[in-house]
Amino acid sequence: MSSVNSDPRIAQLLSAAAAEQRAQRPHEAVKYLEQVVAIAPDHPQALNSLGTHALGRGDFAAARDHFAGAAAADPGEPVLWLNLARAHRELNDKDGELAALDRVLAIDARDFMALLRKAHLFQRSGDDALAAQHWGQASAVAPPDEQLPPELRTLLTEGRAFAFRHNQRFGEAIDAAMGDLLAELPPRQTRRARAAIDAMLGRRAIYTNICEGGMNFPFLPADEFFDREHFPWMESLEAAAPAIRAELQSLLETGDEGFAPYVQYPSGYPESKWSELDHSERWSAYFLWRHGKRIDAHCARCPQTAAAVEKLPLADHAGRAPTVFFSLLHPKTRIPPHTGVTNSRTIVHLGLIVPEKCGFRVGGEVREWHEGQAFAFDDTIEHEAWNDSDQLRAVLIFDVWNPHITPQERDLVSRFYAAADASGLMAPTED
Repeated sequence: MSSVNSDPRIAQLLSAAAAEQRAQRPHEAVKYLEQVVAIAPDHPQALNSLGTHALGRGDFAAARDHFAGAAAADPGEPVLWLNLARAHRELNDKDGELAALDRVLAIDARDFMALLRKAHLFQRSGDDALAAQHWGQASAVAPPDEQLPPELRTLLTEGRAFAFRHNQRFGEAIDAAMGDLLAELPPRQTRRARAAIDAMLGRRAIYTNICEGGMNFPFLPADEFFDREHFPWMESLEAAAPAIRAELQSLLETGDEGFAPYVQYPSGYPESKWSELDHSERWSAYFLWRHGKRIDAHCARCPQTAAAVEKLPLADHAGRAPTVFFSLLHPKTRIPPHTGVTNSRTIVHLGLIVPEKCGFRVGGEVREWHEGQAFAFDDTIEHEAWNDSDQLRAVLIFDVWNPHITPQERDLVSRFYAAADASGLMAPTED
């Protein structure tokens, strides 16, 4: 600090100015602040306070000059640049306001106030694309609405609505420009392109693999739902669906005790997203294979189901997979978003009992089950399920190899799990 700025008179004058301000005598406060600036022309606190007083009396040019001096004296303080941007805004100096806001963002690229004010500036200037982009950025870093002052909360709400309308118009323009080409091709050939466009337009998110406690097999496509062409056996499985459904109905009618809650944590397990379903029959399972072991008694009750499944390329992870079970989702029950343990496998659902108001989301795509129809998905991509009906929903679930893994890689994965199981040094993973 310079000898001038360390002058003991400065502290006394600042204290006197603060006292006059508390006594609601702003004119007297200004006199003391001007004395500080006479002693130390580059004193940022005094200059900033003088700028604030100038704003209050509507002298925006003086406020600009004071704030500019303060920011030049202490360029690393974002508040000073925000105050300078305010003065430029009051003077309708858009270039000056933008330059000051950019100085704030050079200090902190996630500064909420700077992003909000920059979005508002672009909106006022008619630059809708940049305005929508910055409203999105401001929303991403905004504190909860209840923590914002009413003025800022209103401004942000209006900005979000503006960005939504802009993005809708942009999306409609893109859809119109590409509609003919997309209509000419089957959905299977345009699915990835549509997802890319929708993600860019903010209409969906792109999800990645998250393997909870298991093997993440690298370099595989992170596909939400797999194309049926990867599973030439799927039609044969669907042909067996009536017989599989009949065996399930027999289990339900006789009240087989093999059904048990799918989620079962030990006593004292911490609260989690699964607590509502823990030991609850609202999501129940009847296992034919579990943790790689065939449950002979259950397979004997469902011989046609077991026979149909045994023909398939079930995942072979010693002590962990395959898993095959009837999944019952009771009325008004939701399975929370979650991810599986390894992308080396693929999960298949075969719809058996499917009332209306049931749905299944994997990543950014939602599908409905249909009785007698199967689909395959990557369960290491976030997924969730719901039954909003008043009836039971039932599907057959099992895991097969990921279709993008080669036979040699399958052997290596199986050998790895066998070695891990034999070593006793790797904890078993859940279904």
